[in-house]
Amino acid sequence: MPLTEKPKILLLGNIDHAQKEWEALSDIAVLVESCAANREDFIKECRDGKLDGVFAAYNTLASRGTVGCFDRELVNVLPKSWKFFCHCAAGYDQIDVEACSAREPKLRVSNVPNVTDDATSDTAIFLMIGTLRNFNVSMNSLRQGKWRGSPLPALGHDLRGKVLGILGMGSIGLNITEKARTWDMATIYHNRRKLHEDQAGGAEYVSLKELLERSDILSLNLPLTPGTFHFISTKELKLMKPSAIIINTARGAIIDEAALVDALERNIISGVGLDVYEDEPKIHDGLLRNRKVMLLPHMGTWTTETQYQMELCAISNIREAIEKGKLLSPIQEQINL
Repeated sequence: MPLTEKPKILLLGNIDHAQKEWEALSDIAVLVESCAANREDFIKECRDGKLDGVFAAYNTLASRGTVGCFDRELVNVLPKSWKFFCHCAAGYDQIDVEACSAREPKLRVSNVPNVTDDATSDTAIFLMIGTLRNFNVSMNSLRQGKWRGSPLPALGHDLRGKVLGILGMGSIGLNITEKARTWDMATIYHNRRKLHEDQAGGAEYVSLKELLERSDILSLNLPLTPGTFHFISTKELKLMKPSAIIINTARGAIIDEAALVDALERNIISGVGLDVYEDEPKIHDGLLRNRKVMLLPHMGTWTTETQYQMELCAISNIREAIEKGKLLSPIQEQINL
């Protein structure tokens, strides 16, 4: 790119915490925004050449409400100048990675791994404690002026000594494993591939079947892909202990919600703590009405510090793309692209 011509950087969503760092990019780029109110408008902007010259984009989860998923249809109408897509989230299931990689020129995607680990794992621990101890029932009763409630909630269980099962031992799973040591929990995990011993945080690798059968607490920490959609359904739930609970801070559609509701109603498992849902912000009515379910409205990274660091990471990826033609944290599928 000629030194005399600044590239355009498109903002899709909002910068809430790192405005100073975003504005500093104006030294090396022209910062632009879309005027689109919906997906059709955005596609028209692309086809009419209004986004020509865009070199990279900063994208937030909130952009899905305007332009929808970055699927093949959308990727194929983007201007050819657009080469980098910097996503301000750890998960990127709203982006069709295959379409991005197949495009010419390739659309290289980054996410913000690791900076979300602490906040997300803290949320998982909160849900573990609340679900095991049946806090949800009495928290609701207390606000209704009924103290602990009537009838009283069932006695809960301690975390100490329980078997924690991690499905998807990535950086968040490792963070949860480390924090679980506070309660002397034994951690087992399942991935598609066994990790090297020094990468597993002392956790024991087991088959998926053994993970489901042995876990007192099953924490879901795998990404949502076509291969993990409804990964936990009726067959898997029936393998679990009746006393077991499930915690999901990953993506809602990893669990078949209809099967989960049925398992809870039939006492196949004891309870569930959820921060994510299959069709957010809509929540299955069977989850809302069940006293065994502890719910949060996708607040895993809902902290000032974490969101600031997420924004910084995405902005740093944009700066790296402009100055060096590469990304600091490319998504796993594109590391060797």
